[in-house]
Amino acid sequence: MAEGRSSTCIGVLSLQGAYQKHIEMLKKLGVRAINVLYPDDLDCCDGLVIPGGETTTMTKFLKTDGNFISRIKQFAKEKPLFGTCAGLILMARRCNDPAIATLDLVDIEVQRNGYGTQANSFSTTLPCQLGEEKTTTPALFIRAPIITQCGPAVSVLAKHNGNPVLVQQGHHLAASFHPELTNNLAIYNHFLHTIVTIPV
Repeated sequence: MAEGRSSTCIGVLSLQGAYQKHIEMLKKLGVRAINVLYPDDLDCCDGLVIPGGETTTMTKFLKTDGNFISRIKQFAKEKPLFGTCAGLILMARRCNDPAIATLDLVDIEVQRNGYGTQANSFSTTLPCQLGEEKTTTPALFIRAPIITQCGPAVSVLAKHNGNPVLVQQGHHLAASFHPELTNNLAIYNHFLHTIVTIPV
């Protein structure tokens, strides 16, 4: 693992969606962040963020290169992933939409657009457990997925109305909402400190 933040490189899958916002958030924390457009871009990365966006479009792009899905799965065996909204869906074990090619990295089942359409978007503040710290985080839900089932290895870090919305399994983190749009760095710090294990 790279030593210190300045030498750590986090890739952001940049096939579709609000990937640039994630890059901006990571750079605020002093991390090198790069666009991942091809499988070989993963070679220099210490972690990967999968942003929100349109999951069917992302699936189509990932399948265009026959190696991309298998390369991400291989990468994920040793290095951490952080998925938000559509990224959470892609990281799940199963989605209610069979058109989505999930990566089966987090033992959750999800309902795509479970929180409704764009018109049903909302923001709230959630209590959450980030490592040893109990805190709150702003959360923006936009056509967000609902986690309908969690396996025993999944830790629930935050809930909304009883439903898990921020989960962790091993070194992987996934959120139903969009932390990149709230300007709150706490979840990114958790990803970097706790999962990537960067010394502070």
